[in-house]
Amino acid sequence: MDNAVILAGGQGKRMKADMPKPLFKVLGEPMLEWVIGACEGAGISDLCIVKGYRAEMIDEYLDGRYETVLQAERLGTGHAVMQAVPFLKKNTDGNTLILCGDAPFIDSETIKKSLEQHKANGNAVTVITSELDEPKGYGRIIRTADGISSIVEEKDATPEQKKIKEINSGAYWFRTADLIESLGHLTTDNSQGEYYLTDTIYVLLEQGKRADAFRSENPNVVLGANDRKGLLMLNKTAREDIISRHLENGVEFTCTDGITIGRDVVIGAGTQILSGTVLSGKTVIGSDCVIGPDCIIENSSVGNGTKLNYVQCYDSKIENNVKIGPFVQVRPGSHILDGAKIGDFVEIKNSTIGECTAVAHLTYVGDSDVGGCVNFGCGVVTVNYDGEKKSRCTIEDNAFIGCNTNLVAPVKIGKGAYTAAGSTVTKDVPADALVIERGEARIIEGYAPRKLKNRKKK
Repeated sequence: MDNAVILAGGQGKRMKADMPKPLFKVLGEPMLEWVIGACEGAGISDLCIVKGYRAEMIDEYLDGRYETVLQAERLGTGHAVMQAVPFLKKNTDGNTLILCGDAPFIDSETIKKSLEQHKANGNAVTVITSELDEPKGYGRIIRTADGISSIVEEKDATPEQKKIKEINSGAYWFRTADLIESLGHLTTDNSQGEYYLTDTIYVLLEQGKRADAFRSENPNVVLGANDRKGLLMLNKTAREDIISRHLENGVEFTCTDGITIGRDVVIGAGTQILSGTVLSGKTVIGSDCVIGPDCIIENSSVGNGTKLNYVQCYDSKIENNVKIGPFVQVRPGSHILDGAKIGDFVEIKNSTIGECTAVAHLTYVGDSDVGGCVNFGCGVVTVNYDGEKKSRCTIEDNAFIGCNTNLVAPVKIGKGAYTAAGSTVTKDVPADALVIERGEARIIEGYAPRKLKNRKKK
């Protein structure tokens, strides 16, 4: 069985934040999660995360999903992998992938193809590499007729070696048994006084075993961030790459200012994404929609032909040919059915809005089941919380809810029923009825002058 060890113990001092560097986010997700996702996408689910600085934050984030080990002292990459030896010994017959938790752009295809080459060539170690036009600062791959002979760091490279464009990504496949054995030969006899994982290559070559390199087609596989500027560049690279992918799939962008799209978001052809829009999580957008400007859609699905304008939507479902906005919030657990129209300054929470229902403006619908072709007047509120518990309202098809109606849950408005403007409804209303629930008007003559007397003097 093949497994992976992800190195996630770095502090990232130049980030100037008290957290492990792999937890810094690219497009809203920790870099560590990008690396985990690439492993899972390649079919590798047996993972061990090596934690170090602020280890409790790694534990809290992973929440028991994967095994972790602690690198109490940061003595180099080889030392980090040594901490995972008990994990590796559980299955010495397979292969182990070593990845950096702060290099988010490793991809599943690279992982799978490099493993295929690793196995086919009988390698003890396969270094995942990339080619850069400007390779300065990276370790160069020295190839031979039968694999590779070494990785030369920039400071140690000759002028001729510095011309080499193939560089080390920091990711490796090892035969697990060979990795365990070679780790035992590492020393700290170097200028940094650390255990270098790259030294395992020399150990394995001296033992007559084969070392090779797999050149990834992904030029970004080597990219990481050492400071906030680097993190910004990672976000910019990811953002542009994802937008480019959607353009190829027929999505329209007239302007990309402020647009951020998560890596798992799906968008149908013919949809237009306008400026300032943020799509994240497991969001799915259908075809021929207009999303934006300034929409935030998170972990939600949107059907075909829907138009969202200044909408925030979280963990909800919006069906086909719906029109929402501007300035609308759709909170978790909501379901907006075909043809519904929701106007300005409306909030929908944990509710179903039926087909062709209109919620025009300045309205709150919470914990409610609303039928089709219902009309909400301005200023309607479903009063769903009594200070102790929340209750639901039911509004059946073709009902008409007058302006400034309060529906005090639990209450049911029957099919075709009307509520008079300004009513506070506390009892069920039968189908086709009109409910008027208003307090008796009381007029006190001469009250206002007495009330305002002192104010006028001031």
